[in-house]
Amino acid sequence: MTSAPDDVLQLLRQRGRNPDASALDSLMRGVAAAPEGLAGPEWVELVDPSADADLTRALKAWREELARADDGLGASPAPLSRLTALRAELRQRGLDGFVVPRADEHQGEYVPRRSQRLAWLTGFRGSAGLAIALDDRAAIFIDGRYTLAVRAQVDTDAFVPHQIPEESPETWIAENLPRGGKLGFDPWLVTVDGHDRFARACQRAGGDFVPVDSNPVDAVWRDRPPAPLAPVLPHPDEFAGESSAAKRARIAVTVKAKGADVALITQPDSIAWLLNVRGGDVPRTPFPLGFAMLHSDGHVDLYMDRRKVPDRTLSWLGNAVTLAPTDELGAALDMLGKVNKKVLIETATAPIWAANRLQGAGVTVVRDADPVALPKACKNAVEMEGIRNAHRRDGAAVSRFLGWLGRESKGGSLREIEVSDRLQALRQETGKLRDLSFDTISGAGPNGAIVHYHASEATERTLEPGSLYLVDSGGQYRDGTTDVTRTVAVGSPTPEMRDRFTRVLKGHIALAMARFPAGTTGSQLDALARYALWQAGLDYDHGTGHGVGAYLSVHEGPHRISKMPNNVALQPGMIVSNEPGYYKTDAYGIRIENLVAVREAKIEGADRRYLEFETLTLAPIDLACVEPGLLTEAERQWLNDYHRRVRETVAPQVDEATKAWLVEATRAI
Repeated sequence: MTSAPDDVLQLLRQRGRNPDASALDSLMRGVAAAPEGLAGPEWVELVDPSADADLTRALKAWREELARADDGLGASPAPLSRLTALRAELRQRGLDGFVVPRADEHQGEYVPRRSQRLAWLTGFRGSAGLAIALDDRAAIFIDGRYTLAVRAQVDTDAFVPHQIPEESPETWIAENLPRGGKLGFDPWLVTVDGHDRFARACQRAGGDFVPVDSNPVDAVWRDRPPAPLAPVLPHPDEFAGESSAAKRARIAVTVKAKGADVALITQPDSIAWLLNVRGGDVPRTPFPLGFAMLHSDGHVDLYMDRRKVPDRTLSWLGNAVTLAPTDELGAALDMLGKVNKKVLIETATAPIWAANRLQGAGVTVVRDADPVALPKACKNAVEMEGIRNAHRRDGAAVSRFLGWLGRESKGGSLREIEVSDRLQALRQETGKLRDLSFDTISGAGPNGAIVHYHASEATERTLEPGSLYLVDSGGQYRDGTTDVTRTVAVGSPTPEMRDRFTRVLKGHIALAMARFPAGTTGSQLDALARYALWQAGLDYDHGTGHGVGAYLSVHEGPHRISKMPNNVALQPGMIVSNEPGYYKTDAYGIRIENLVAVREAKIEGADRRYLEFETLTLAPIDLACVEPGLLTEAERQWLNDYHRRVRETVAPQVDEATKAWLVEATRAI
């Protein structure tokens, strides 16, 4: 470990500080391992809350130097030598194979760089996937979003791609693990439910699913980054709408009602919501990594690195929250057994390590859903008003962008990266942007057909006349999280493009207009968004809608709209995306996405309670792509009403050029 730079040490000493150089170096390496958001260097507070401009400048320079260190994650495809090294490590440990999920200890969509083992081993950069390496063969499993991306990012001779759910990892294990073979796994990275499925698959092969004490990938990943350290900051009640104390008391009642004394909370967004804090340990999602135990009296034991919790946040948390190092979690679980506690865990997300530790301590395990997930999903009135404000602000930025794009794309010289950079800059000009809510998908022509495409210098295309351009983007604001997709014609779209676009739009409108009885799930509504496509023999391979948090994760459960069964009924205050699409490989992609909120529906004479959607997103839908003859009168009316609302809300916030463009872009058809 190197020592801290002399200029930083000197500046700190001038301010009466006497820092330990080694400890400061370790802190800064953790800071450098966390993503740098768009809200500025708030992490400086972890070094010195009163840092002036000179110290801030020196610390930023040091962080930039540390962040430039090569951690091996830039290679795509990854060198075959990494798989070879892993296999050698497995042989040394007496293992016949190993499971490498795209996961960390919390099973989040975004994971810190130190947990990106799948990307390091294979080069795959998607948000969901899993590899299995045996001594003589290896496979990588992805869903329909990544069927094209995986072949561009991974050496498919080394890792043969398989698409879930058509080809499951469990079936592959049963067919390929040698009889008597030992398939290793990291018990921190496999959920309780996942462990049960994989263990059964190993049994079918006549083998065993074997936990490891330390991850063998880590043993061969020599330049693996440290754990990230981003500041944990208060999320004021003016945005949260409810104090942490009230939330803890409310959820504690639920825990008690489920027959448990304690709930082990492993999802960082649940912890952030429960304690009214936000963080920045992973990209694009403002939560800190950690674990928590919520007791039935409302007290919380929080297991998190003290170095990332400023003193003011510790005061904000109050005496009813006890902070302890993460490595003390195991001993705390053991203690629960000694005092005969019953502990609730969610088996779909909790690591099998925790369940095994609890059972080994003699704890009675109550298997149930994360008690925070559903209350978190149902936004309160303060959160909803903040979210509406965020969408009004975001809609103005997106409309400015679309107007600019309409003017500038006529020259046929714009490129994907400069276009997405322009959109980010316009969001930043609001002065309220904390970060993007995910990496912008900016896909021109054939790249738009790659559902989770990420533009790079090697892959980006020009927005050519006669093509379609798809942009899926969102912002993180203190008062809300946004996510919007628009597909835009560059020049004149073909009749086929207009037909496909309009069918996607019909599905979007059908969902937006839906009214449904209370108790309806998103899975029951999914077909509404696909019906017009189905009539032409077309479909799409992703879900129609995902939940969205309130200045939290852009992908939030427990509800969703998809073909996949989901037993969580839609409830007022839930936010979900409405994003049907169509993708023609090597040609173009189409997706129209708005966020909608579930609310009560007032239907005269209704025989029961009904719900409907309130559309939150405010940005024009490209009328050049619409074939009016395919729309019903009701669908045309919805589109015209939506565009009138966009125009009336956005126009007062934008410049004269955008206003003029907006009049045409939102005209009645």
